[in-house]
Amino acid sequence: MSKLFAPFTAGALSLKHRVVMAPLTRMRSDPGDLPNALMREYYEQRASDGGLIVSEATPVMRQGYGYAGAPGIYDDAQIEGWRAITDAVHAKGGQIVMQLWHVGRQSHPDIQPNGEAPVAPSAIAAEGYGYAKHGPVPFSTPRALERHEIPAIIAAFGAGAARAKAAGFDGVEIHGANGYLPDQFLQDGTNKRTDDYGGPIENRVRFLLEVTRAAIDVFGAERVGVRLSPSGTYGSMSDSDPQATFGYVTRQLDALGIAYLHIVEPRIKGTELIEDAEPVAAEHLRPLFHGTLIAAGGFDGTSAEAILEAGHADAVAFGRDFIANPDLPERLRHHLPLTPYDRETFYGGDARGYTDYPFYNCANV
Repeated sequence: MSKLFAPFTAGALSLKHRVVMAPLTRMRSDPGDLPNALMREYYEQRASDGGLIVSEATPVMRQGYGYAGAPGIYDDAQIEGWRAITDAVHAKGGQIVMQLWHVGRQSHPDIQPNGEAPVAPSAIAAEGYGYAKHGPVPFSTPRALERHEIPAIIAAFGAGAARAKAAGFDGVEIHGANGYLPDQFLQDGTNKRTDDYGGPIENRVRFLLEVTRAAIDVFGAERVGVRLSPSGTYGSMSDSDPQATFGYVTRQLDALGIAYLHIVEPRIKGTELIEDAEPVAAEHLRPLFHGTLIAAGGFDGTSAEAILEAGHADAVAFGRDFIANPDLPERLRHHLPLTPYDRETFYGGDARGYTDYPFYNCANV
């Protein structure tokens, strides 16, 4: 019997299968960062009976933007649009959690309020590009956050969680991966602070734990997840001892009793692995975390079954294949061919490459 289609629970979330839709930045919101009807159609298409969707990363404040066109959760005006989406997912029998986001240094003044510099734990620039309304812009050198500014950002995560709850989400996921702000605090390659948010890992983990507690205060631990990318190097991320850092982080999150831990697996491609270091993945962290563990990163049906059978994860998140296959769980269940995705339509645009991918019965195969 397929483990991928066995029921499981993640905290308070009871699910009928283990095919999770990963958070996917698509940048299709209306002006004002408002969720719209096109987005509702996109999520409704990908909802499945008893399945879990993690929403696209959603900034909790305007300062948290690195990608123009992403929908927000920093204003009450955004609740109604998200409510239409959660209602549509629930009507299909699915559940959906919102991924809460602050990009930190992965931004540019063209994307920031009033043309200000992005913020980070330390004034260290990242390599890569954000997306302004006029197109890609290189990440700029950030301004180091003052100690007194940090509580307001933590509060914004809590307020975002409260708006997500008002919009009907089943929970929230803290985006602590991919070199965004919580990850920047965690790793010592980006955190050179000398106050109580820097230095030893006990201090560097403080921001992530306080953000997670702010969400727990709204939803309860059983409806809060956290995403980490222990071996990721996107955004010039690095740590002197990732095994120790992420082992400590995992134990601390385990103690909070969160619903799930979402781990981005290392993908063996060039610089995406930390040089001269054993990659940290779900297999390494599984013994340290007693809740549900979701693995993500380049899986297909066969490799997803394998990691579940090995006991290294409880569920598997799929990203790009979910973009091109709105009925992905059924295709995997019945071993049907997959529609290839069009990378050029990933970020921004209209319905093309967004809601026009066919279901299997309509697929030209």
